[in-house]
Amino acid sequence: MNNITKKLWVFLLVTGGIFAQQEKGIIGADNWLHNWTEFKPETVDYGEPTQILAGNITEDTRLYKRHVYLLSGNVFVTDSTTLIIEPGTVIIGDYASKGSLTISKGSKIIADGLETDPIIFTSNRSVKRAGDWGGLIILGDAPITKFGSGSVASYYNQLNANIYANSNYGGDNLESNSGILRYVRIEYAGKRIKNAGHFNGLLLASVGKETILESIMVSHCAGNSFEILGGEVNLNKAVSYKSNSNDFKFNYGAQCSLSNSLAVRSPYVSNSAGARCLQINSYDNKEEVDFTKNGTSVVAKNITLITDSDDINSNIRQGLVKEAVYVGHNASLEMNKSVISGFNPAVLFEDKIRINQENLEKIKFTDMYFNNCNGNIFVENNINNEDLENWYGSSAFFNVYSKSNNSETFIDLRNKRRPDFRLRINKIVASNEVDSDLRLIDEN
Repeated sequence: MNNITKKLWVFLLVTGGIFAQQEKGIIGADNWLHNWTEFKPETVDYGEPTQILAGNITEDTRLYKRHVYLLSGNVFVTDSTTLIIEPGTVIIGDYASKGSLTISKGSKIIADGLETDPIIFTSNRSVKRAGDWGGLIILGDAPITKFGSGSVASYYNQLNANIYANSNYGGDNLESNSGILRYVRIEYAGKRIKNAGHFNGLLLASVGKETILESIMVSHCAGNSFEILGGEVNLNKAVSYKSNSNDFKFNYGAQCSLSNSLAVRSPYVSNSAGARCLQINSYDNKEEVDFTKNGTSVVAKNITLITDSDDINSNIRQGLVKEAVYVGHNASLEMNKSVISGFNPAVLFEDKIRINQENLEKIKFTDMYFNNCNGNIFVENNINNEDLENWYGSSAFFNVYSKSNNSETFIDLRNKRRPDFRLRINKIVASNEVDSDLRLIDEN
């Protein structure tokens, strides 16, 4: 083989590897986080409220960009009503009254922002903190595995007939449509509830698959950024940034597709109970679920999960970093072309899961990029993961492993206004050998 032929083969191998890796993690020819996201919301002045939203909204209502709205107390959209929110509108959750917005079963929200004019939900405090206000709750009539119907009544400050009537969810309509959330930001939500934990940034309970959910950012939330209970949900371009609790939590038979989405964790803000990027359960108490119905099932494709740390090894030693993905008993996960970077370990299975062919067929990791994690895939309370490493480390799954720091792994994490979390593939060719470092290619 002459030198020219050799060089051509090297070039094809290198470029082939490069382009293969372009599909891992969040993708796009351009950084789709530009324009509509905000990674420093504490520096933004949204103005003072000019209108108040309170009580029940019982007729079709439009919110206008020219106003700034204050959510006072628990606001419900009821009676099959549609709430329309114009692009660029700002809605501020009141700290003192634990402001929240609930779209009751049968009603809709049309919050269809623009990339250059997103809709904002945020805090009214001068110094903003996670948990300043409640959050956004959407209740639908799609199926859930709980016996009877579910209720979020425990989320509210006081219980009365109005709250009980408008806090139920669940049904048998997979095709149900609760509206549109697109180019929406939710900041500083997750108010603490006495004896009931925290609100979530966005709670989707029994939401049906006709609901449009894309380009949604939840930042600095004291509860879960996104929680999905039952229903059939398609989430695209969802961003969770520095949540105190889980970034994405799925439970009670949720059937969910999560695509081209991002979770960025900080080792310094997680709650004491620990938190994950993805927590996938089928129940909290098995006595309350109908096992004749499908358990929770999540298909996650082109997801980037990252711990934002300048010294991940030190943070892991200090116990500040947990696993990225937790899979519970009777749940299934299919994760493909995704990046998990900087966790301890990357994935944890609940200890009730037996490692056998049936269960491993329900939990799949293919074309993955595991980077800088203290171990890859384990069963809870078991330090011996040889069987799992042999299974998922097989070349048939095309998983790759690396020990690169964040600046080498991602395009531009240190841009404080508009970071770019796409995988830096122009210098990297990945190996599918377990625990091997990536080989760097000199551009020169």
